[in-house]
Amino acid sequence: MVLAGLALTTTACAGSDQIGSPSHRVEVWMTGSGSGSAIGAIQAAFVSVDQALAQHQPAGVVRTVCAVLAQAAEAANSDLPTPDQTLTSTLSDAYTNALSAGTDCYDGAAGDAALLARSAAERAKSAELLSAAISRIEQITGKVPSTTTTTNPNAGSGDPFAPS
Repeated sequence: MVLAGLALTTTACAGSDQIGSPSHRVEVWMTGSGSGSAIGAIQAAFVSVDQALAQHQPAGVVRTVCAVLAQAAEAANSDLPTPDQTLTSTLSDAYTNALSAGTDCYDGAAGDAALLARSAAERAKSAELLSAAISRIEQITGKVPSTTTTTNPNAGSGDPFAPS
């Protein structure tokens, strides 16, 4: 599996997420894109990578969780742009760092300490940026987005801010 050289691109956004107040536009985007779950998937992948490395798992296991991280970053990037330029920029940077972290981790899984260290720094930067993005969403909407990656069978409201 070749993860290096994968480019993150931003797709065009149009529709009801461009109408109304900034809060309304971001809420519509959050609902339509599933971005809360996408952020949560990256965060969960960070935990999996950290655990695999801390437990000195075999290179194949490490490569698997690193590939999951890179794939989560690519999938999340497909939700961009957002209706808010600052949020788009922050998420794009977070996803780029997450993809790089996954790629460097994958390539370093057999024990390349320099690549694994670079991956750790990229994961830390991405986590910081994801936190900033969540704060930006809260600042715009007045609500904290749910980043759960599981479905609450009692939820069903489609509200991306509903607690899980």
